Amino acid sequence: MENGSAKADIKNEIIKVLETCFDPEIPVNIYELGLVYDIAVDPSNNALIHMTLTTPACPVAGTLPGEVESKIKTIPGINGARVEVIWEPQWNPNMMSEVAKLELGFM
Repeated sequence: MENGSAKADIKNEIIKVLETCFDPEIPVNIYELGLVYDIAVDPSNNALIHMTLTTPACPVAGTLPGEVESKIKTIPGINGARVEVIWEPQWNPNMMSEVAKLELGFM
């Protein structure tokens, strides 16, 4: 069970890092916005993040995935990180957390 706990700890650290990444047009982090669809950590402690953007024309489409990858690589215990931008399902405001909805006035 130790290994499962360690993986959960690493995923929690990844979430903390994701909460420091922002779409510059929206003052809410990408995790609370619901842009992160999946966080996986393999047995070698390589992280794979499936995320999307609010729109394919997002001005940070070329830089945000690299920023996320770079930040995750700084987490102790992570050996590598890869971000895959996916478009299905298409992001919509219903994917935001309640925190994000409150902050942006949706609730």
